[in-house]
Amino acid sequence: MSTTLNATWTDASDPQGYKTLEFRVHREGDRLVTGSLWTPNESIRPNTLMTFGHGASGTRYQLPIPYLARKLAKEGIVSLSMDGPVHGLRQKGEGGRPALSQEMRRSNMIEDMIVDWSVAVEVTESRMGFNADKFGYFGLSMGSIFGIPYLAQRMEDNQHVTVATLGLLGTTGAVSVLAERLSQDASTITAPVLFLMQLEDELFPRDGYLELFDALGSEDKRLHANPGLHPSVPAEEINFCLSFVLDHLRGDN
Repeated sequence: MSTTLNATWTDASDPQGYKTLEFRVHREGDRLVTGSLWTPNESIRPNTLMTFGHGASGTRYQLPIPYLARKLAKEGIVSLSMDGPVHGLRQKGEGGRPALSQEMRRSNMIEDMIVDWSVAVEVTESRMGFNADKFGYFGLSMGSIFGIPYLAQRMEDNQHVTVATLGLLGTTGAVSVLAERLSQDASTITAPVLFLMQLEDELFPRDGYLELFDALGSEDKRLHANPGLHPSVPAEEINFCLSFVLDHLRGDN
């Protein structure tokens, strides 16, 4: 990735009032990449970065991202959340799932988002003055659609991935057209993974969930299944996700 990227930074706040830094950067082809950083108020854990991808109906501030990012900030960890391809500061049309449905017709959608993530991480590392030797990712649903290919690319480029929380996604249902790509990329991911599943998910059938989980290349992968529809992940599961990523980013595991 180029080191000549120029990001515009702006002071902002998340919906709960915690201070953030928002960035906008134009990469090649004048494609806009946008997102937000949560930074610790005191000492920063060196060379450690947590990244977040949101769902199709949200933005970089979609819950539980701000909650997790603020908790991580108390541990000295910088968090980065990037807007989806037609969401947030780069919303198209009405945004959300309808805009994503249109976006998914583009053959280069995933490749563009891989580059977007690389750009977002690069400008964050430049801003913070470190290279992320410890790197975490949290992304459910659409956050996994784009997160799995990005993590696979990091692995192929010998860029470290420390831990990931993925899920609310399978190879059947709403993204069956991407099944082969997602399974292939998942097989490249060897970092510890927590994979979340909703047992009554109206978007992704159980068999596809299990197929994608089985495809993951990690020796340490855990499947947590909870009752309820697609968006009904219980609060205690989110807190477990926090403990899971923290243990690895702090080196406790």
